[in-house]
Amino acid sequence: MRYLFFTNTPAHVHLYKHAVRELRERGHDVLVLGRDYGPTESLLEYYDLPYRIYGRCDTTKTSLLKSLPGSYLRIARSVRRYDPDLIFGMGAYSAHAGALAGVPVVLLLDSEPTGIDHMVSRPFAKLILTPHVFGKDLGDKHYRFRGFKECAYLHPAVYEPGVDIREALGVNENEKYAVLRLNAFGSHHDVSHSGLTPGRRRALIERLAEHATVFVSDEGRSMNYDDVDARPFDLHPGLIHDALAEAHLLVADTQTMVTEAALLGTPAIRSNSFVGEDDMGNFVELEREELIYNIADFEQVIETAEELIADDTVTETWRERRDAYMAGKVNLTALIVDVALNGAIPARVDGLSRQPVLRPA
Repeated sequence: MRYLFFTNTPAHVHLYKHAVRELRERGHDVLVLGRDYGPTESLLEYYDLPYRIYGRCDTTKTSLLKSLPGSYLRIARSVRRYDPDLIFGMGAYSAHAGALAGVPVVLLLDSEPTGIDHMVSRPFAKLILTPHVFGKDLGDKHYRFRGFKECAYLHPAVYEPGVDIREALGVNENEKYAVLRLNAFGSHHDVSHSGLTPGRRRALIERLAEHATVFVSDEGRSMNYDDVDARPFDLHPGLIHDALAEAHLLVADTQTMVTEAALLGTPAIRSNSFVGEDDMGNFVELEREELIYNIADFEQVIETAEELIADDTVTETWRERRDAYMAGKVNLTALIVDVALNGAIPARVDGLSRQPVLRPA
């Protein structure tokens, strides 16, 4: 079989990296079509995945729109040349590639607010997979798995630290450190949304630095480090999960890394304009399980962050909560491989359900 995977963002590389390796080890041909967006290509090289770049996009909304025609043209050429039997992806690029080539497509979606993307991609999918807490019904092709997309690379059966991250970061064994993750808000699903302003970033760093070393992971590369007591996270992006696993706290205005922290057992505070009554199902559940905080009010963000960073018991408490929570979640890599080997026929794959998980009132 010939499988094609789309990785439009760094998170997509992590999502599919283990499945790509396993399918290749089983003797199948695999190609990854990647977009030059942030460290996506760097991660594809780091994990030694067979890839081809179909387009480039800066971390701005205008760059995304300008890149669309050229990206679609290169995708069409690559798909015709590679001639896959099955395509995996997370949105319109992969869905439309399948339509152009007459090839079945598996979409793995986890963001309810991206309604336009769902509308333009759903008709072309053979199978749509989402987490169990996904709050929308996407029709007869929609099946749920118990977990999150991050379970493909952070499930206990899959994740292993790659390095001595404390040595790499230059922090000692007992030194507390926090990670501040800043979103570029340049993707299509970020349109009309925002996060921490420069002033709030500085105020947060000042307070956190009183208790711990602060590392900043800045997707948009807009952080000004003049006169702030913080260090840029300047290790290879493939080591960010090792850094999260050892951190005492994550504060972020992004989405994916908050879920990653929760699955690693690291306390996380999420603050952006997505937070509210109609928030995404995964963040609602993770907060209900006391693994993350979703906070819109900035003063409350600072107050909660200080409480967590000053508490020496949170590491053990959160690891216990994570272990209990993850006990019932799927190894998503194994499920993706199973879907691939069974031609995306859900009846042949264990761990899929048509039934939604209702949120408590």
